[in-house]
This record gives sequence, structure tokens and C-alpha cells, in this order.
Amino acid sequence: MTAALRLGIAGLGTVGAGVVKIVRRQAALLEARTGQRIEITAVSARDQSKDRGVNLSSYAWETDPVALAVRDDVDVFVELMGGSEGPAKLATEAALAAGKDVVTANKALLAIHGQALAEQAESAGRVIRYEAAVAGGIPVIKTLTEGLAGNEITRVMGVMNGTCNYILTRMESAGLGYNTVFDEAAALGYLEADPNLDVGGIDAGHKLAILSAIAFGTKPDFDGIEIEGIQNVTIEDIRQAADMGFRIKLLGVAQRSPRGLVQRMQPCLVPANSPLGQLEGGTNMVVIEGDAVEQVVLRGPGAGEGPTASAVLGDICDLARGLRIATFGQPAATLEDAPAASTGLPAPYYLRMALADKPGALAKVAAVLGEAGVSIDRMRQYSHDDATAPVLIVTHKTTRAALNQALDAMKTTDVVATVPVALRIEQV
Repeated sequence: MTAALRLGIAGLGTVGAGVVKIVRRQAALLEARTGQRIEITAVSARDQSKDRGVNLSSYAWETDPVALAVRDDVDVFVELMGGSEGPAKLATEAALAAGKDVVTANKALLAIHGQALAEQAESAGRVIRYEAAVAGGIPVIKTLTEGLAGNEITRVMGVMNGTCNYILTRMESAGLGYNTVFDEAAALGYLEADPNLDVGGIDAGHKLAILSAIAFGTKPDFDGIEIEGIQNVTIEDIRQAADMGFRIKLLGVAQRSPRGLVQRMQPCLVPANSPLGQLEGGTNMVVIEGDAVEQVVLRGPGAGEGPTASAVLGDICDLARGLRIATFGQPAATLEDAPAASTGLPAPYYLRMALADKPGALAKVAAVLGEAGVSIDRMRQYSHDDATAPVLIVTHKTTRAALNQALDAMKTTDVVATVPVALRIEQV
């Protein structure tokens, strides 16, 4: 009889409890699909007395996750605590040093320490699996490392934070301002303890760093990502973008350019009729483009007990089957340092501003844009009741550097009454 694959689970929050439930409920199915019995031998969390909706009495309990990671009766250390430092990092390092494989949902840990952990794992002949770290129940890691392994990836982009997508789509559907919907999301429990991880784009940036490393064979470089959150998106931007056939999404994009690796996580306009434009609520979507496959679109739940626990179990099943893949799809020693691109690739931009309601105002703005080499594709002026006129401009493709030059020059005119809002339009 084949020996069981023994799990030690550190972190018994929503996801950890979900993993326990699936292992207990689907024991026979998991064994049939992997050829090996999967069982939990020990668990760890801060509060042993907390009711987690599942019976844990048959498992050994460790208060210290590092002690759990090095137990002799644990083959796979399942890290579901979260955080880039502290217990999660220490326990993961201890597990690898003790000869354990690791399954984790910890995006921050991998985005910041992924290279060092990958080198440690591979030197010890161990593997780190982390499907649940990116886009919840969507199998995007497996798609990149396995299904599309024969492709040269040209671009990865997606909506990777369900909370931000909920806020933006709720603003649009209900006609509510950002602050109102933010408070709604907080009341519903959608936000992290530090909300800036969500609305500031940091959570999604961690995920993009991981996908970028796999896609382009580079060391994870979270610090190289240009990050901007959704806090400054207004209901006026959403309405006026819709009026011109676009929707606003917090969009992550990774793409090579002649000047380096472009990685950005920022609010962008996407065509309303595109797959990304049609994405509603808390759902995630990742779009992968490769030289052979062209475009693949993956859509599904990006968070929650069931979807994320499902992704964790997928990794555990792969280990039970004997599937062993380098952490980022190729040996860590072969991953390159990828300098961040000094300037991004050209794109059209959406500009919103209020102009003084006097003759020649639009002409002055057009002249400033022209002098910076930015040409206008479309322009609209909206009705108004005061001394300023709302104006919306869509440019032809331009660089952000040229656009910034124009925006700086606008400050010296006497016609721009508000600080212009500039959002990139991403072609999908």
C-alpha cells in the first residue's frame, strides 16, 4: 500500500479551514485521482479554541508554525498564514531546510522573497507550489508553467483584485461615488485589514510580479512595478469613459519592451465590449498572449474559501502525482535580472479636465498637446452651469513622458481650471 501524503497546515482562517473541509469531504476522490491517500497530520494557528466550522480534534496542534514545518510526520508544509515576513517566511524556510515540499497561497512572500526561496527549494530538491497565490480559483500558474510552456509569452494582463473590480463596477451600476462604495465594501468584509493593500494596488501588484517572472523568465521584481490605486477614480471618470465606449479597471500589465520589462498596475480604460470590459463584480480575469497560442482568457472567482482552497488542493494533488516543476517554471539560476523599462510603450490616453469658459481655451490646450507631440483623436465638451467647462480628450498613441510634458505645460496656461486626470487606454 502506498504511504499517505501527510500535510501540515499552518493558518486556519477562511482558506485553511476550507482546505481541511475538502480533504475530509473528498478523501476518496482525491485518492482515486492521485493514486495516493492524502491526510492531514498536524495544524497550527494562533487560537486553538476558535470555532472554525470543522473538527480539528484528530490532528496534532502546534502553536509555533516553525515547529509544524519540521515535524517528522509532515511531508508537505501548507502555508496559509500570509505576510511577506515573520512566521510565514521563517516557517517556509524551515520546511524547505527540513526537506519538505511547500504549498502556499502567499503572494506577498513570493513577490518579495520568491527568488531566494526558489533557490533554496531547488538546491534541496524540493518544490514550492502556489496556484492559490494568484487569482484564487483560476489555474493561471498551471496554465503558464505547463499548458503554455511552448509559447514565447508576449503580454500578460488582467484584473487581479476582486475588491477593486467590485468597487469600480458598483460605482458604475449604482451611480455612487468612490467613498460611498468603499464604505460598502468595508461593511461587507471585502477589504483587507489594511485597505490600501486592495485599493492601492499592492495586493494585485504582488500577483503581477509572480506572473511576470513566470512569463518572461525573470526574477520576481515587485519593486519594479509601477503601482497606482483606484482612490482617485471618480464617478465622472466612469460615466464619461462609458460615454466613449470604455470601462475603467485596475489593470495589471507585464510586457517586454526594447527598454526593459514593463510592469504596471494602474487604473486603465479598456473597450467596454472586450472580455476585460465585460468583467463584473469580484470576479478576476487574466489574459495571456503568446506567439503560438495567440490569446487565452481565464476568468473565475479570485478569492473566497472554496475557490482558493480548491487551488491549494490542486497543488497538493500534483505533488501526490509526483509532478515536480521549478518554482517559476525554469531553474531559479536561469532567471534573469530584468531592468524596469525607463519609459512605457506608447498608448492612447484619456484626459479629463475643466477649462475656463472663455474663447480660445480649447485651442490653447490643443496647442500645448501638439507642442509635446501628442495628437488628439477625440474631444468632447460637456454642458455646464458655472465658469468652467468639463472637457474630455482621447489622444492617439503617445508615451507617458510626452503626455507628462504636456500636462506640465498646461499648468502655465490660464485656461486649465483643475488638475487634469490622465488614464491609459489599454488595447485588449
